[in-house]
Amino acid sequence: MAGRRFEGSRTVRLGDVASDGLLRLDALARFLQDIAADDAAEVGLRAASWVVRRTVLELHGRPTFGERVQLTTFCGGLGSRWAERRTTVVGPGDVRVEASSLWVHLDEETGRPTALPAIFLEAYAEAAGGRVASSRLTLPAPPVGEHVRTSTWALRRTDFDVLGHVNNAAYLSAVEEELTAGVVAGTVELEYRTPIEPDAGAVELVHDPAAAMAWLRSAAGRVHAAARLTPP
Repeated sequence: MAGRRFEGSRTVRLGDVASDGLLRLDALARFLQDIAADDAAEVGLRAASWVVRRTVLELHGRPTFGERVQLTTFCGGLGSRWAERRTTVVGPGDVRVEASSLWVHLDEETGRPTALPAIFLEAYAEAAGGRVASSRLTLPAPPVGEHVRTSTWALRRTDFDVLGHVNNAAYLSAVEEELTAGVVAGTVELEYRTPIEPDAGAVELVHDPAAAMAWLRSAAGRVHAAARLTPP
């Protein structure tokens, strides 16, 4: 494949796994954030200028405690104000995760989406190969019914990052809790609708077991994120 590709490696540490020894999805998301930030820093881009809109994880096994994983990331497609970043995570044996995240470029003064900068296009357009990345969100709203479970999702100070809202990796803690604990294969989709800010108040975790879906929403009904697990 032509164009820029950035590689790195990580060791699955004690704080990255659950009691079963499997790499948690929130820890995996931090791996993806870190390799993206390292790549962007080498190019000369500011990490604070980007937010994630959507992440898809195709799980073909999960790395376990103590294992070393290799990550390769590149640009999978471009939009006017956003870009797709693809990352392959390879562990021992046949373990592999294919990750795709849509990152939206923000104006640091207004906080609104803005055109991709020239420095980005110079570095990544060749790898994108003319592919167009869509920003459309497709997961449905939470349903209503007796089969739907609702509980309070407690926010912690450590969930918030320097941008002033819950970090995208923290959302995957809820996904791990309700949908993917112990799951080693399948596709996980996570869409970020509206940021959770420190004054958000009570946040509800809605779970529809029949649809293998979960949502985080405010008590007032605003949906902050939606997630779905599809078996292999």
